[in-house]
Amino acid sequence: MSSSFSIVAATILVTICVLGNSNAQLSSTFYTTTCPNVTSVVRGVVEKAQQNDIRIGAKLIRVHFHDCFVNGCDGSIMLDNADGIESEKDAVPNQSTDGYDVVDDIKTALENVCPGVVSCADILAIASQILVSANGGPTWEVQLGRRDSRTANRAGTTAIPSPFENLEQITKKFSDVGLDSTDLVALSGAHTFGRARCVTFVHRLYNFSGTGKPDPTIDATYLETLRQICPNGGNGGTLADLDQSTRDEFDNNYFTNLQNKRGLLQTDQELFSTSGDTVAIVNRFANSQSDFSDSFGQSMINMGNIRPLTGSDGEIRSDCKRVN
Repeated sequence: MSSSFSIVAATILVTICVLGNSNAQLSSTFYTTTCPNVTSVVRGVVEKAQQNDIRIGAKLIRVHFHDCFVNGCDGSIMLDNADGIESEKDAVPNQSTDGYDVVDDIKTALENVCPGVVSCADILAIASQILVSANGGPTWEVQLGRRDSRTANRAGTTAIPSPFENLEQITKKFSDVGLDSTDLVALSGAHTFGRARCVTFVHRLYNFSGTGKPDPTIDATYLETLRQICPNGGNGGTLADLDQSTRDEFDNNYFTNLQNKRGLLQTDQELFSTSGDTVAIVNRFANSQSDFSDSFGQSMINMGNIRPLTGSDGEIRSDCKRVN
């Protein structure tokens, strides 16, 4: 009797361990036998895409980020509207996301060499790593084995951090998905490349928090530069560089910009200008490219581990835009 009880207890304990550790089934070698050329296939597509669009790295890492914050890294963001599916793409935080055509090209290339094997969720993770590295950033061992969701969660997109939120609100959204302050600062460092629309920061330039004055944490010279790009009442879709010093390079200049009050988004600058544990992390990354690189790679792994579907959950979509 006691022996039977021990076996049952041990089984329950193992089950709890597996369920409690959502990344238990992810592995950097997941496709070694089923699709050994997966990385080179993805690289071939994204390197060609980058020749036509220097911003594709920033675009795809943003899609990966927004995907992971809603129901975990399950590829749900890529689903188009269909019966029973309200696309997450139509939600406000995702209306400016882009790069889905490149994901489709990657999926087509992979289906040609190993059909029904590589998930759309994993494509985002692999492409993000390749493009960060291609733009001068770090490399890391991408954990793989995610499966694709069969549904979307448009309402859940409120979990995506917004450029209009303060540090406390952003920190809570990261904490809600198991990410800490180091992850917050490191992942914000992806704003070392890419662009943002005027509409996401123009409130800082003319009437910050209803004061009728600009955000006091913006450097005066930088403020004038931004006002020329984004005149009051102008086109909200005009683009500005997230990192004006090295706009297309993945480096730690983003953090030096924050020290100099030259963060573009409110959520960027607050990492340094609002007192809290993020200030020391910004200083650390500004002082060391290698420290930032190491932390960024680990934080990408941490983010990629948010509630993935594994095993027999979900599916491997043959078309990233629709369920099988």
